[in-house]
Parts: sequence; structure tokens; C-alpha cells
Amino acid sequence: MNDLLKKLEQINLRFELVSEQITDPEVVSDMNRYVKLNKEYKELQVIHEVYKKYKNVIGNIESSKEIIKTETDKEFLEMAKSELDSLIQEKNKMDEEVKLLLIPKDEEDSKNVIVEIRAGTGGDEASIFVGDLYRMYSKYMDKRGWRTEVLNLNEGTAGGYKEISFSVEGDSVYGVLKFESGVHRVQRVPATESQGRVHTSAVTVAVLPEAEEVDIEIRKDDIKKDTFRSSGAGGQHVNKTESAVRLTHIPTGVVVECQEGRSQIKNMEIAMKVLRTRLYEAEVIKREKERAAERKSQVSTGDRSAKIRTYNYPQGRVTDHRIGLTLYNLGSAMEGDIDDIINGLKIAENTEKLQAGLTE
Repeated sequence: MNDLLKKLEQINLRFELVSEQITDPEVVSDMNRYVKLNKEYKELQVIHEVYKKYKNVIGNIESSKEIIKTETDKEFLEMAKSELDSLIQEKNKMDEEVKLLLIPKDEEDSKNVIVEIRAGTGGDEASIFVGDLYRMYSKYMDKRGWRTEVLNLNEGTAGGYKEISFSVEGDSVYGVLKFESGVHRVQRVPATESQGRVHTSAVTVAVLPEAEEVDIEIRKDDIKKDTFRSSGAGGQHVNKTESAVRLTHIPTGVVVECQEGRSQIKNMEIAMKVLRTRLYEAEVIKREKERAAERKSQVSTGDRSAKIRTYNYPQGRVTDHRIGLTLYNLGSAMEGDIDDIINGLKIAENTEKLQAGLTE
């Protein structure tokens, strides 16, 4: 049997097992298990459909070869040969599709995310660029139909934000946005620069796969909770109520704050979600670094301090340093047109994984 078909067959057996399990009353009554299996079912269903089609093409190729061996009618023989040529072309095309489909996906790829953007070097100009990046990502997410919600922000003194964090919900969000983690550098003439000199500023972006309660357990005794008054806009509400929440995870020292919600309960929910995600991210980064070391990855190293991209306004270009991609479409990129960059990074990652698979 064809090696690719064998691999698909093994996955299809898992699909059939999961199909049975999600209708089992015992599984349905266990919500955490049911949600995980249902998610796996949807992912495997794509491979199941390809498996059926691929198996059918290979079966038809074998049938055509048998006909050619035994057929004596010339007209029928020519038809069989022509059909065999078409089937072989279809199989060759499907071979590449199956190889990509069999590339092991990172288990976090299907998760929603929390994105944190912070001003680095560059003072007010860095804060302004945080606002520009937030706008760029917002437009990109709108185009994809993803839902976003601001979790926390700290406004800059001259515009933009010193930092802003927001959640993103949609289809395979982390698998798309994970490449955005790192240092984003901007080169341009600031509005406050009277001499017209180009300044270089930096902003850090962290894309964190959102952790669910089943992913990581946090003991109540390990959390220190503080409340305080919101520092942002909000009129009398800000002055009168301590709705903002600060959580400190005592074992690790991780601190999260949330003051965007009007109620302390809402802010507590958001802060817990962010805390779970931050703790989960530490595990993800560790795994990423291990994988990157194994395959010498240029795309996803888990290093949040690495300079990954430059936005050069005088030249109107965007350069992604990991894959050496330079595009002279800065204006449209800042309007959320970053598919070419993300697709280039996806292809580079898949190529690495394919090569790693061939050498194992």
C-alpha cells in the first residue's frame, strides 16, 4: 500500500473511534472530555474526506492498469490509458496536498489568543506605533471575521498606548497570529521631529494561546488579589468604585491587571483568563524553544525579544527578517493587508516541518 495512504488510514481509524465516542452518553455527560473530542472530530473530519478521495483515486488507478493489461479492444484501451494519465496527474497533485495535511499541527494552533502590545525604545513615538499596530491588527481581524475585545490598556501621553492587550476569538487564531510575537521596529520621522530626521523605535508583541481551565489548574491559595480604582476614562464611576483588579500568582510572581470592565466581577473573570494564559504560555515557549533547537527554526523560536520585522516609512517597505521577505506595500499593510507576510511565514514553517519529517 502507498505510504501516504497508510498514514491516512491510521488517522481514519482514529476518526472512526472519535465518531463513536462523541455519541457515547458517558462522554456527552463529561463536558470537558466532550469538548476536546468534538474539537478533534472536526479536525480529523477534514483528513477523513481527503482519505476517501485519495483512496478512490488510487483504487481507480489500479483498476485502469488491470484493464490495460487485459483489454483487447483498441478504442476501449485508448480510453483506459487516457483515464490512467488523468488519474496519475490527480494523484500527484493530491500527494502534495496529503503531505501538507499530514504535517503535525501544534496543539495550540486551534486556540483563541490574547495579544499584548507594549512600547519599547522610542518614547512617545513607540507608544504611537503601538496604536498603529493595534489598528493594523484590528483591521486584519475584521477581514477574517474574528471577534476582539480589549482587556487592558494604558494610554500614551502623546497618543497611542504604552501598552494594550486584547483577546481574539475565531477559527485557528493562534495558528495564524503566532508568527507576530517578537520585536517590531519602526523607522520614520516622528510628528514631533522638527529637523525631519528618521527615528527608530521598537514595540514588542506577544501572542499568547488562550488557556482554558482544563489546560492549567490554579490553586486559589496561590493567588493574591488586590482591588483599586480605574485610572482610565469613566467619569464619576472611576472615582467612586474600586472595580480594577490586580492578581499576583505567588509561586511564579506573575502579575496581571484588568480595569476595562465596569464591574469588579467582570474584571476578575478577565484577569483570571489572562493569568491562566500567561502561565500556560511559559510552557508553550519552553516547547517552542525545544522544537526550534531541534530543527533550527528561523520562524518560531519562542524568543519574544527577537527583532522580527521592520516597518520603514521613508521607503514604504515592510521587511520580515526571519524569512528575508521585503514588500513595498507599507500603506496597505498598515490597513491590515498582511496576508502575504503571514502566508510566507506559514510556508516557511511547513517547509521546516516537512524537512524535519524527512530526516527523522
